[in-house]
Amino acid sequence: QVQLAESGGGLVRPGDSLRVSCTASRSITRFDSVGWYRQASGKQREMVASITSSGNTNYAHALEGRFTISRDNAKNTVDLQMNSLKPEDTAVYYCKAVSVVNVEGATRTYWGQGTQVTVSA
Repeated sequence: QVQLAESGGGLVRPGDSLRVSCTASRSITRFDSVGWYRQASGKQREMVASITSSGNTNYAHALEGRFTISRDNAKNTVDLQMNSLKPEDTAVYYCKAVSVVNVEGATRTYWGQGTQVTVSA
């Protein structure tokens, strides 16, 4: 069973930076993409950023420029660097990994348990 473990969340002040990590129980090169999502209290989960096995990145338009996703294949980690944090960035941040399992394009999706990021003065 594939497991994803998020770490690095915490309480920070507006304007601070924070880096959260997603560590997979198997090689991340076996995933077609790995991404970060977030869910604020009372809101739907939304995509923050994703990175493919070939290194292509995709960001939520409103977050591009402040957030950076990266991967370290040797460590099986995908990190999300968050800069200039705002109170509205407060949410539980989840890691999601997707693998294409057959030639028809069927996928298998894995989620982590999430890490809380709170931005408050």
